[in-house]
Amino acid sequence: MSAVYSRNGSRYEITGPPNAPVLAMIHGLGLNRRVWDAHRSRLAQRYRVLTYDLYGHGDSARPPAEPSLTLFAEQLTGLLDELGIERCSLIGFSLGGMINRRLAMDRPGRVESLVVLNSPHEREPQAQRLVEQRALDSADGGPGANLDATIERWFTAAFRQRETDYIEQVRGWVLANEPRSYALCRRVLAFGVIELIRPEPPIRLPTLVMTCEHDSGSTPAMSQAIAGEIDGAQVIVVPGLQHMGLVENPRFFTTAIAEFLESTGVSG
Repeated sequence: MSAVYSRNGSRYEITGPPNAPVLAMIHGLGLNRRVWDAHRSRLAQRYRVLTYDLYGHGDSARPPAEPSLTLFAEQLTGLLDELGIERCSLIGFSLGGMINRRLAMDRPGRVESLVVLNSPHEREPQAQRLVEQRALDSADGGPGANLDATIERWFTAAFRQRETDYIEQVRGWVLANEPRSYALCRRVLAFGVIELIRPEPPIRLPTLVMTCEHDSGSTPAMSQAIAGEIDGAQVIVVPGLQHMGLVENPRFFTTAIAEFLESTGVSG
């Protein structure tokens, strides 16, 4: 189906067999639902796939209150309610992998399983200060502040040289964000991890945690720490790639996600 608006102002698309298990896919900071395009087409062969734009991103409405993980979790809950989806698996990338953990803590009965992709966790003090400073830079300089350095952190040099059109598309996505809303959302990425460390109540759901070998902001050690706080969680570290590994090698990610879902009984 084509993208439509929900009552809470979320722009969304839902595709795949009507009676199949639902996967809700949550993008990262500055991006939009289109980051899932390569994954959606494959997963929607067996699953009902919901993609949407976070408040303040893409085509969705601006945040109705100050952004927080709870606000974003409530955005998704409202969308699921409107669509009559009682339970689903949550696949979150980066900030999205923080939002899905928040929702799993607050409303575990709504969640079948979790997939946490390239998402941050407890940082060393120096790294935490650096992330906080980036958030402040966004407040001063808008979405374009430090964007060149961000692109270098996100993509390997080979991909940047080979896929210039895609890199420009991603730049356009980031720059299209309204400056104040983007700055507030970046603060959620910087400070929100604090409420996810050693979650209380603990998350007790089938969980897959993935990141890439050279992701400097969502490191393999962070993924191991996330998994260490969730009983039975699986960890996969993708060799050679950086933060946007899901774009550079989408087949690796979708294969791992599909195999995880099958292993937990969520099969289309």
